[in-house]
Amino acid sequence: MTDTTWFITGCSTGLGRAFAEAVLAAGGSVVVTARDAARVQDIADTAPDRALALSLDVTDPSAVSAAVAAAEERFGRVDVLVNNAGYGYRAAVEEGEPEAVQRLFDTHVFGPTRLVQAVLPGMRARGTGTIVNISSIGARISPAGSGFYSAVKAATEALSASLRKEVQPLGIDVMVVEPGAFRTDFAGRSLTQSATPIEAYADTAGKRRIEHDTVHGTQPGDPAKAAQALITAVEADETPYMLLLGNDASDGFRAALDALRAEVDAWESVSRGTDF
Repeated sequence: MTDTTWFITGCSTGLGRAFAEAVLAAGGSVVVTARDAARVQDIADTAPDRALALSLDVTDPSAVSAAVAAAEERFGRVDVLVNNAGYGYRAAVEEGEPEAVQRLFDTHVFGPTRLVQAVLPGMRARGTGTIVNISSIGARISPAGSGFYSAVKAATEALSASLRKEVQPLGIDVMVVEPGAFRTDFAGRSLTQSATPIEAYADTAGKRRIEHDTVHGTQPGDPAKAAQALITAVEADETPYMLLLGNDASDGFRAALDALRAEVDAWESVSRGTDF
């Protein structure tokens, strides 16, 4: 860890902040980023010789290029990229506002892709590196009212699965992390929603609107423990492709797999009856 440089997005609060603090505590170097670097400067100040605070809006291609260049100039390389920046968006699919949905995809799918493309040349040249894309158990369980958020995370996972097959032969690991509910600002300050609810969805998507949410502040997940789990997985001899974080994530993942398997089994004869 002492000779490893991490580049982490979305460090102002929540899991990103916990990740950065844990890396520094373990003796690593870290580039801590947020849209406003002032919000993460306190993290960098705890270890000024091993930390660099940068402003980064992942939806801005030039900002992504500049941030990765600054990281490589300061530390010589990026060993671990953690694409963590993001926020929640709740809306029934019919309620989704085009501009909000576009921004969600730009932040959660195209932003991480820009960063992956920016760090890969250096990782390929060294024949080593790890890319961590933070997803959500929402990609697996797809709750009513979180269709768009689940969609961006599912897209990130599909991209990561292909990326892993492309870069593993080059010495580069790719890992997807699916957290459950952690005690962060995700269900508070970082949560947005459609402006105009449709009454027909009151008993489905409507139950997850901010004004009806009672989860914030009571989530079971401990961000500090999540950070330690992340470091353990990245430093493992064989980094896993999928890392679930939280009992709720593990339970939800298995329940979704079981339900899907049961449906595939029920329709298997029809599925297999379509060949020439």
